[in-house]
Amino acid sequence: MRMPNLQTSLSDRFGERLITAEAARATYAQSEGHHPGLPPALVAQPVSIDEVRQLVRAAVERGMRIVGYGAGTSLEGNAAAIAPDTLVVDFSRMNAIVEIAAEDLLAVVQPGVTRESLNDELRTTGLFFPVDPGANATLGGMIATRASGTTTVRYGNMRDNLLGLKIVSAAGELIQTGTRARKSAAGYDLTHLFAGSEGTLGLIVEATLRLHGQPEHIVAASWDFASVEGAVDTVIQTIQSGVPVARMELLDTQAVLACNRQSHLGLPESPTLFLEFHGSEAGVAEQLEIVRMLGDANGGGTLQSATATEERTALWKARHHLLWASRAMVPGAQAWITDICVPISKLAEAIARAQTMIEASGLFAPILGHVGDGNFHVFFILHPDDKPGWHKAATINDAMVEHALSVGGTCTGEHGIGLGKRDALLAEHGPAAVAMMRQLKQALDPAGLFNPGKIFL
Repeated sequence: MRMPNLQTSLSDRFGERLITAEAARATYAQSEGHHPGLPPALVAQPVSIDEVRQLVRAAVERGMRIVGYGAGTSLEGNAAAIAPDTLVVDFSRMNAIVEIAAEDLLAVVQPGVTRESLNDELRTTGLFFPVDPGANATLGGMIATRASGTTTVRYGNMRDNLLGLKIVSAAGELIQTGTRARKSAAGYDLTHLFAGSEGTLGLIVEATLRLHGQPEHIVAASWDFASVEGAVDTVIQTIQSGVPVARMELLDTQAVLACNRQSHLGLPESPTLFLEFHGSEAGVAEQLEIVRMLGDANGGGTLQSATATEERTALWKARHHLLWASRAMVPGAQAWITDICVPISKLAEAIARAQTMIEASGLFAPILGHVGDGNFHVFFILHPDDKPGWHKAATINDAMVEHALSVGGTCTGEHGIGLGKRDALLAEHGPAAVAMMRQLKQALDPAGLFNPGKIFL
């Protein structure tokens, strides 16, 4: 007997949650990145783990590719369909906070919960979830790409704040990894194998996350510098001095210009640090004074601090909107956002090399850095038909990656590999390590149906 097609077999159960219209499917080929995807054959929006298991089993029986989808904020084509016979599993309706265990400093969430909605729910508990990649991404997507962001320098990335997962495997089985305990030495660390796997090994359907106490006192600050080198030297000296700063973001002159245009901050248009300090009032004052002394010796201008919630929110909102502010500087343009991460002692040199290449190219490409952990981004703002500009951007990107690897860094600090950095993965880890990664993929997804084409060439 001939097996019914997937749409027919799923339509009764999923109803309007099975998306078949061409225009609606086409939206899933888009993301914040520039890597093109294809519209999938079907999009399903499950509401339970059992439905995800049903979807995986039905797709595997028919040999269809399976791509998990969160908020569409990925930057390296991480969730792009590369073939038309793809089922996209859209987790937007699996957005429940299953449990908040305040006494254990943890939360259990479904993958479609966003970081902002989790923190809204935590507001009255005295706890918060710290990982902040900028975009209001889903936590499932953040785990899949091992995201980090503005607070990583103090609180760590997704890997550091992840205790356990529930995964639907290629066999449609539900796998539990990790526990609610703060540590474990029991067997292979499957939890962190799936963190950063970009949906190539299975679908994340639940996560247990570490929470942190909300700080007693918070001060945010902006600080202009005469040069990028002076700002970066201040960052390096702050980290080396052991100051537990919560955020240290660098915006170069072009980034500040875009921020001022979009958010009307009125900042001096020169390299600028956005800072945040958490702790007791006395502790924050001490941290701020140490950093002030370091920055003054490195050409720091006026350190403007803010304690009021509204002022702090305005500063970080402008920072989070930098991508859109940069795009607005070149009407009709697209953005190619790339990132590298280097040892902190090599950060100044890496940024200076990138700036020199950007200036020589004539491109508009603001630099933003999570510089407290050695990570920075370049936003290439390009017209779609500017082929010479895209070629220049590609050359600069390759040179940035090559330099990062030469000094012991990585080709991506937080965006993942996706479609865009598969060559760089091989250069970073070498053939033997990548071959081992392929063996893991083959063992867990023997038919190669989970998010194919990502990570490996």
